[in-house]
Parts: sequence; C-alpha cells; structure tokens
Amino acid sequence: MSKPSRRRLLQLAALAPFGAVRAHAAYLPNPSTGKARFTSTLNAYSFLEQLNANIADPKMGIDLFGVCDFCVKHDIEAVDLTGYFFPGYPNAPSDDYIARIKRYTHDRGITISGTGVKNDFATADKAVRAEGVALTKLWIEVAARLGAPVVRVFAGPQQKNPKDWQGAAGGASRAEVEKWMAEALRECAEHGEKFGVIIAVQNHGDFLSTGPEHVSLLKRVDHAWCGALVDTGKYFTDDPYADIAMMVPHAVNWQIKETLGSSLKTPPADFKKLAKLIHDGGYRGFVPIETLAMGRKDYDPAAEVVKVLAAMRAAIAELK
Repeated sequence: MSKPSRRRLLQLAALAPFGAVRAHAAYLPNPSTGKARFTSTLNAYSFLEQLNANIADPKMGIDLFGVCDFCVKHDIEAVDLTGYFFPGYPNAPSDDYIARIKRYTHDRGITISGTGVKNDFATADKAVRAEGVALTKLWIEVAARLGAPVVRVFAGPQQKNPKDWQGAAGGASRAEVEKWMAEALRECAEHGEKFGVIIAVQNHGDFLSTGPEHVSLLKRVDHAWCGALVDTGKYFTDDPYADIAMMVPHAVNWQIKETLGSSLKTPPADFKKLAKLIHDGGYRGFVPIETLAMGRKDYDPAAEVVKVLAAMRAAIAELK
C-alpha cells in the first residue's frame, strides 16, 4: 500500500459531507444486553518507552509482535494496538504488515480490541481539525482491516499541557469549542458506521476532565457510532469514582490506570471499587490496562502491567 499524502488526508476529510446521506440512530447510552461481563486486557501504550525505542532502532525495545507475545505469556485475551506504534504512522501500515499482525494474533488466540490516533479537535485552526478528521477516517479503515471495533480519539490538544485547550481554541467559549468538536466527531462517526468501527472519545484531562463534560460532548455529537473511552486516571474532580460510574453506560472502551491522576502524587486506584462500578453499570467487554512511567526511572512496564492485571483479576473474581 502506498503512503497517503497530506493531500490524500485532506481529501478523506471531505468525504462525509458529499457522501450518501442516510439516517442514523441518535446517540443513547449503550443498551443493557445481559448481566455484566468484563475481562482485564492490555493497552500497548503501557510499553511506550520500549515501543518508541524499537521504532528508533529495531534491535532495541519491543515491537507490537513482542507485545502480543507478552499477552500470550500472561494469558491476556485482547490487546489495544495504538496506531503510533505501527510502521510509518500516521500513514496506514502496509497490507503485508496488517496481514502479518492479524495472523500473528489469530494464531495466539488474541483479539485486537482497538487502536488509536493523535488528533486535536479543540484547536481554532480548521485545517488542523480537518487533518484530524482525515487521520481518524484513515485509521477507521485500518481498524476495519485489522478487525478492531474501536478507534480512540482525543478531545483536546496534544501538547505538553493538554489542559490548555483554551489556548489552542484561541479564546473561544467552551460551548463554541464543543460545537466544532462535535461536528468533527460526528463526521468521523459517520465514516466509522460505514466500516463497522466505533469512535471512542477519551477523557484525557484536556477538554474532557469530568463525567458531565464527557456526556455533554457525546450528546452533542448525537451519533450511535460515537461513545466514550473511559480513562480512569483522567477525571480531575473531588470524586473521580462518581464520574467513572456515570460513564459506564456510555463506555465502548477503557484505560484502567494504576492511579487516579497523572502522577505518583495522586491516589492509587482502588481496583475493587473500579471493578464493582463497572459491574454495577452492566458493562460487557474488555477493560484494557494502561500503565505509565510517570517519571519513574526504574519503571518496568511488564512488572507494572502484571501487578495491575493481578489486582483487577482478583477484584473481578470477588464479584463472581
């Protein structure tokens, strides 16, 4: 597969407005489809430093195939393969690479539960938002070919300080930013519907840092193919568990973090409480774990993931 140019990305961004117009189901929380059933899995981003090292030098770190081997070793059923770690990102991976990773996961009994991109829908720059839409559409098609049901997107700017969405928005009001963000997400969701891929909007401590903000955006998007990726470490409120509980019916994917914030100074996650909230909300599906270095020079992603995995598995087992 040839790599798409910037021009191709912008062409993709323009597809939805001129495509076939058809009705879609308006946004509602996910319907109850039986008693809660969920399994702890893995988000590849946990191996960020090692994956980046491998991109810089294939002799170093770990690649996505190595992440899959880790899943086999620890009996992890599914993995969210973040788009940044595919060769050539932000371009689509080659047909050969997609075929190899699909066969590799299938042979090992692993489900590819999702992927994700870097985008900025909070910026006042319409061209940057259009590029984010085009990138998301491109990776919707990649996800469909991988057999991944979800593409994760961000709501705010990808800067050193993601909380500064106001700066990226050029002083626009929150209502105005939510409006243009919803327009971009709806366009992505319409494309996702064509390929059977759900858009999952993550709370990343940026434009979305509370449950009500998360719900408000989803309602404005108003599309059945756009839901929430619930990041348990990125609701910056007095009681993050209340926000998490609010979002369970809206969740289409997760990132289970080891703390309730972005640093070791924030409280550690109560995995028993998290598991009960997810259970009581009736969620069915995977709940990927994503651990972070958070400045730790001795951070060992394999050890940290195993620790969180054991805690979540024990918490889930108690519910049964």
